[in-house]
Formats: sequence, C-alpha cells, structure tokens
Amino acid sequence: MEYLLINGQKPLKGEVNISGAKNAAVAILPVSIAAGDVCLIDNLPQIEDVSCMISAMESMGVKCKFEDEHTLLVDAREMNGRILNEKLAKNMRASYYFMGAMLGRFKQAEIPLPGGCDLGLRPIDYHLKGFRALGATCEQEHGIVKLFAEKLSGAHIYLDCPSVGATINIMMAAVFAEGVTQIENAAKEPHVVDAASFLNKLGAKIYGAGTATIRITGVASLGGGEYTVLPDPIEAGTYMIAAAITGGDVTVKNIIPKHMDSVSAKLKETGCTITEGEDWINVKGPENLRGCEVKTAYYPGFPTDLQPQIATLLCRAHGNSIVIENVFEQRYRYVNELKRLGAHIKLEGRAAIIKGSCTYTGAKVSATDLRAGAALVIAGLSAKGETIIANVEHLDRGYENFEEKLRSLGANIKRISSEN
Repeated sequence: MEYLLINGQKPLKGEVNISGAKNAAVAILPVSIAAGDVCLIDNLPQIEDVSCMISAMESMGVKCKFEDEHTLLVDAREMNGRILNEKLAKNMRASYYFMGAMLGRFKQAEIPLPGGCDLGLRPIDYHLKGFRALGATCEQEHGIVKLFAEKLSGAHIYLDCPSVGATINIMMAAVFAEGVTQIENAAKEPHVVDAASFLNKLGAKIYGAGTATIRITGVASLGGGEYTVLPDPIEAGTYMIAAAITGGDVTVKNIIPKHMDSVSAKLKETGCTITEGEDWINVKGPENLRGCEVKTAYYPGFPTDLQPQIATLLCRAHGNSIVIENVFEQRYRYVNELKRLGAHIKLEGRAAIIKGSCTYTGAKVSATDLRAGAALVIAGLSAKGETIIANVEHLDRGYENFEEKLRSLGANIKRISSEN
C-alpha cells in the first residue's frame, strides 16, 4: 500500500498546468468505439480511469496506441467484442458509457453494472429509460445489463433529473436512431458539450448540447476524426482551493475560465483575490478566510465534485458556514476523516454545519473516494505537522501527477510505500 506524507503550512506559489478533464475523457473514449473508425484523441489525462477504459476497449478488440504521453490513436474498425469484462467494469463508474456506444453501433451489448466511488444511490434507470424509448430491449440479470434492438427509432425523452451520464449515453445511441430524438431536461455540463462536439466532428447531427434541450437527427454511420479533450475544471478548482487555504498565490493555466465561474464566485466570498486571463486564473489567498454558504447543483451551479474541497477550506474560515449537498447523498463520507485533523462539522441530512476557525493538525487519515482524497490533501497542506493519507489509489483515478504538481508549487508532499 502507498501513502501520501504531507508537512503542511507552506503557502503554494507558482503556476500549474491543468490536464485533460477526467469526466470528459471517459466519455470521449467510448465515442471513438461508436465511430467504428480511426480516431486520434489528444489531451488525454494520464490517470487510472483512462487506463481502465483503454484496457476495457482493448479487451473487446479495439486497437489503442499512444502516439505520445497524452495522444491516443484508437482503431475500432475490427472491434469484435460485445461483452465487457466484469472486473474492468467494476473498476470505474464510466463503464456505463459503453452501453450507448455499443447499442448505437451494434444494436446489442452486455455490460456489467458499473463500479466507481461509493457516493450513495447512483442508478442507471434514466439511461435504460432512454434506451427503451429508442426501441431497445433492456434486461438486467445477475448484475449484467443486456441491451438489444432490431433498430433504433427517434423519440422524445424527458429526463427526471439532468443526469450527465444518461444524457451522454442516450445521445450516443440516438445518433444511430432513425429520425429525430429530442432529450429534454438534459445535463448542461461542459463534458456533455465535449462528447457532442466530438460526435459532430465524426459526422453526427447534434444540436443544443449545453442547453436543456438536445436535438439529434440520426445518421447511418460515423467516420474517424481527431479531437482534443477539454481542460479539467475539477482539477483546476482543486488547485484554486489549495491556493486559497494555504494563503498562496497560484495561477492555474490551460483552462476555460468560464467553466470556473461558480468556484471563482465562492472563493471571492471567502476573501480571495481572483484574476482571470484568456486561459488562466490566478488565486491569491487572503490572510483571513471568511465563511459562506455553498449549495451544490448541476452545471452551471457549484459542482458536487468540489464540495469536499470547499468544505475543507470553510473549516479554516472565520465564522460559521453551511454546505448543502444536492446531488449525492453520501458525499459526506470524508467528514469523519476531516474531524481527525481538527474540523468541526455537524451533519444534518444533506447539510453540513461548519464551525470555522479550526486549526488542522497532522494525523493519519484515509481517503474514502476520489474527491474526499483531494480534500484530505488540501487539509494536510494547511495543517500543523505531518499528515499521512492512506488509500491514495483513489486519487490516481482522477488526478494526473498530483503530488508532482503540488511540489512544483512548493508543497512538502511525497508518496511513500507501506515498507517505509
């Protein structure tokens, strides 16, 4: 087992380049399967979730070759598998994207129920509802989702909540449906737009991605093409919050500042100075942080994937704060670990009542999921003494070269093995 060892209370200073977005990359890769041709995907982050997706694709006969560290050549012309390996599926939540890609292209698929972080109930009901509306038969037996269709036909689909996964999955299948499909109450997240943009580049006809209504006119087939994955707003937000809590001065580069509006707004409320450029944001942490209220929401609201990180910062802020989680009911599993470091948080349903002005002190803690791990790192960076974080494999799923990037900003952080 590996651990992160952090000696905190060092202000972060300097510049950090943001990698390709995890949540976009794991959808872009299945799109290349739907294409059934040769695709070149650039700005792929070197993270475990991407490695797992590539392994899953290769297990089904897709040829994948890295042209350089972040550029992948995908040749799905001779893909021969229709069944995804159960072990690979359970390693990641995004394995469900193979359902839409394979149903669209082959009109059949068998996909084990996905794994990923345990954040509470995360059913795929909305995905299956959309597939059925398009004319597919969907059965679930022994943890395997089986999809089949003689043909797919355009339909009007209303999502009860704007699920990102369901929106992208239905969109991939609907590209190959006869006629017109309209998705209402669609997710608006940037990675929905990214997947739609890639599909359009390959020959799809998708209109309205990024709005609540997406309209898709079916096509007979897709071709190959090139695409660059968008920068990761969650990674960017994590470094912005780390800069704020350490009283640092950090410029996050290679980003789309508009995607960071909700994060920038909350950091300004806490007293940070935010300066934006064309593809960068500079964050200067204040001498004294101020508390505020944060409510997570679907885009363009404050992202649930940054809720643990902002809550960690608010524990250090003067005054009381409240965080309300509106997306995942078990997103607070990190709270007990944060309390080990000195946080004062009381949970009341989906609300976290935070008593500010805590002083974090180093301790041994354990990451419960990807974003919880990031929150513990942020706490450790501002803590007195030494913090040891276990289960760092969670961080490897979504952050590329996390400790190396933090060290470049002046953090005292290193990875150690259990033998040490």
